[in-house]
Amino acid sequence: MASLQGSNIACETRPLVLIHQWSSSNLNFNDWLQARFRLLEPNHPAFPFLSKSCRALVCVGAAPLTSENLRQYPSLELVVGTSTGLDHIDIALCHRSGVKVTNVGNAFSEDVADYAVGLYMDVLRRISAADRFSRTGMWPVMGSYALGSKLGGKRVGIVGLGNIGLLIAKRLEACGCIIKYTSRKKKPDIPHLFYANVSDLAADSDALIVCCALTKETRHLINKDVMTSLGKNGVIINIGRGALINEKELVDFLVRGEIGGAGLDVYEDEPSVPEELFGSDNVVLSPHRAICTPESMAALQNVVIGNLEAFFANKPLLSEIKFE
Repeated sequence: MASLQGSNIACETRPLVLIHQWSSSNLNFNDWLQARFRLLEPNHPAFPFLSKSCRALVCVGAAPLTSENLRQYPSLELVVGTSTGLDHIDIALCHRSGVKVTNVGNAFSEDVADYAVGLYMDVLRRISAADRFSRTGMWPVMGSYALGSKLGGKRVGIVGLGNIGLLIAKRLEACGCIIKYTSRKKKPDIPHLFYANVSDLAADSDALIVCCALTKETRHLINKDVMTSLGKNGVIINIGRGALINEKELVDFLVRGEIGGAGLDVYEDEPSVPEELFGSDNVVLSPHRAICTPESMAALQNVVIGNLEAFFANKPLLSEIKFE
């Protein structure tokens, strides 16, 4: 039976694409990929021998694609990522092996930027906390609710001024905020003040919005020293990756009142969220949903299919990562 099924999938004319995902994943890309491509998953009887000749792989979500995984596919030439960040993929081995890698490009950028601004506004104006105050019947009992803080005039430090960071800056500048940033290098065409050191940026900001890529160098970039520089009224927003912040230190600072608040869409050990923050009205917690709109999902489909079609047609990829 295995050889017959293997023969059937091998004889089809559509290009063969590996699907790499967690076995427990509830993400289903097959419905919109299988119209154009033959999809090969590990549970297919013919997987052991067909995978050896497969040239393209779609990495679904943040499923780790390790050196061990990659060495199982000697003919692999392309890894198509379905997220903005690629910290779950062994990029170094891909580079050494000549395997091209793509991410989603700008597919999620606008929605993530909107979400970052929404989290920041929520923390400042205490919108979610005010909603709980109203829903639980505390208004008639307690009377007036605590004051929030004004958005306009705030000094906002953006950590990582890539596509998403630039869109966040544009939105907050329109709200009257003063934008500053740190990035791998100064951007010559950007008018905002650049800081080479994140602690210096924090010391001169009312809030930090973290949206840089997670790498070995940026892991726990936001630590107790940065939080100390930010100060007791400072706010941290994270829509990048959970491990960009030392979560334990962040929780300690929030619990002790040593920073003013936080808006978090990502965490170090998802889906675990620090329980110490559940009762904090100065913290807004979100279950990694910044990218999730129908529009961004449609854009994801377009860029994933576009990258695969370009690859098999020997055309330039839509969102190839340039190795440094």
